[in-house]
Amino acid sequence: MDIILLERIEKLGTIGDVVSVKDGYARNFLLPQKKALRANESNRKVFEANRERLEKENAERRVVAEKAGATVDGAEVVLIRSSSNSGQLYGSVSVRDIVDALVAQGHDVNKSQVVLERPIKTIGVFDVKVALHPEVAVTIKANVARSDDEAELQAKGVDVMAQAFEDERAEGEGFTEAFDPNAEPGEISTEMLENPVEAEAEAEAKPGREGPSAKEKRAARAEARGETGEAAEEEAEG
Repeated sequence: MDIILLERIEKLGTIGDVVSVKDGYARNFLLPQKKALRANESNRKVFEANRERLEKENAERRVVAEKAGATVDGAEVVLIRSSSNSGQLYGSVSVRDIVDALVAQGHDVNKSQVVLERPIKTIGVFDVKVALHPEVAVTIKANVARSDDEAELQAKGVDVMAQAFEDERAEGEGFTEAFDPNAEPGEISTEMLENPVEAEAEAEAKPGREGPSAKEKRAARAEARGETGEAAEEEAEG
């Protein structure tokens, strides 16, 4: 369908342009919202007769929108929601939620001005476009968090979900015991016992144990210290 635009439409044109659009888009949105007229001879004459007035009114609305934009541009709304440990919301944040939060801050906006491609379904900070006029658009931030403390961290640029993951991983590492290369699988390292000599004797007494005996290990230690002969034998005998 060919239409005459009565205001600037993004990606279509500006006031007075004749453009072709899908019938459904024209019938369901542009024509009912009085953003366009059917492009026939009668409407062309009506438009040309009122062009000056339409352009003047549009310029006045643009000035008002620019003043409002100066106050709402960069605004941040905090929306507290419940979520899973992965950050997925139990529900979602909609256009209505954002509008209500902006109005609560004293901004004059409505649902048709907030451009949200899809509902917000995760924790985080999101840029949201607010079109105050066909030629005036600003950006606000929607800070979606599980608590005011988290929202404050996110406002400072902290990725709270990544931080929570790191904290959980650090806690999961837990306690790591000392490594003893001579210990059987499942045995406690001799360094962790109060009396390592008793631990060695106990390990030597275990049936079926492979590897050097406690006596052999004591002899090896004596040799490493340079003790030989009787001294080494006495060390081995314990």
